[in-house]
Amino acid sequence: MDQKGQISVELIIVMAAIIAIALVLITQFQATVKEGSSAIETKRSEIFSKIGDI
Repeated sequence: MDQKGQISVELIIVMAAIIAIALVLITQFQATVKEGSSAIETKRSEIFSKIGDI
């Protein structure tokens, strides 16, 4: 019985670590998406401005 308890505690620790890593990666991905979105919006504005000048 002690081994089953030990395995489940180890599994909980591993799963908590995986979830923590996933949350860090998701947070970094969201920041990257915001930066990319801002860059795209800037380029879109420049392009439409140049089209308007034609």
